Amino acid sequence: MYRREITISDTEFSQFRALMRRAAGVDLPSSKKHLVSGRLNRRLRALALPSYGDYYRVVTGGGAPDEFQRMVDLLTTHETYFFREPKHFEYLAGPVLDAVPRGRALRVWSAASSSGEEAYSIAMVLMDRLGEQHPWDVFGSDISREVVDKARAGIYAMNRIDGIPRDYLGRFCLRGIGSRAGTLQVMPTLRQRVRFAQVNLNEPLAGVGEFDVVFLRNVLIYFDLPTKQQIVARIARQLRPGGWLFVGHSESLNGVSTALRQERPTVYRRIQ
Repeated sequence: MYRREITISDTEFSQFRALMRRAAGVDLPSSKKHLVSGRLNRRLRALALPSYGDYYRVVTGGGAPDEFQRMVDLLTTHETYFFREPKHFEYLAGPVLDAVPRGRALRVWSAASSSGEEAYSIAMVLMDRLGEQHPWDVFGSDISREVVDKARAGIYAMNRIDGIPRDYLGRFCLRGIGSRAGTLQVMPTLRQRVRFAQVNLNEPLAGVGEFDVVFLRNVLIYFDLPTKQQIVARIARQLRPGGWLFVGHSESLNGVSTALRQERPTVYRRIQ
């Protein structure tokens, strides 16, 4: 049966744009109107709603918190893969870990971990360099509940693992068999060192604790300058003095923070 295409009006797009800014600090430029329409269209059809305005009233009415979270999940980007921007992991394995006193506990935060590839990449480096006896842990967070649940399972399609060094594949990963054929799972010994939780970077972060290293990569590009400044200020407060902050290669903290100094492009340290 033919279904009439539901179009989103400029007013409806503006409503969702303002809602995402309030809820997640995410700026959806006018160029994202088609993306918003496409991603939310499936929810309109699932709920048999005739317009985007009706869906907006559902998610803002207070009676459907799960649908509100589903909307946030759909309108946030979760592109990631293992060992993305490998120079960062080389710097973590080298200058960063070389500066950590032996025996002192180390905490690393993957602050926009998506489905977990970044957090597990960090954990592989720490297990390789520090071993099981050294006290260390990795915290992964994301605004999307759906991808956080996926990250906890640590199961990935084989076509998603190209970035993992061959040595790490053998030491830290298990190949799926039977019904799990074609997948890989991060070994339990590594998964138990990595904790995941749903965190909105646009809200107070004191509850996450303090960290020696934070990866905040390919996130700031989605925010306007005032929101970037607020988010970086929150994260800087969770960094221990002298701690490191990594941002994406298309990002910079110029004009964003005075609490951090640049060590090298995309690598910053909290001023002690």
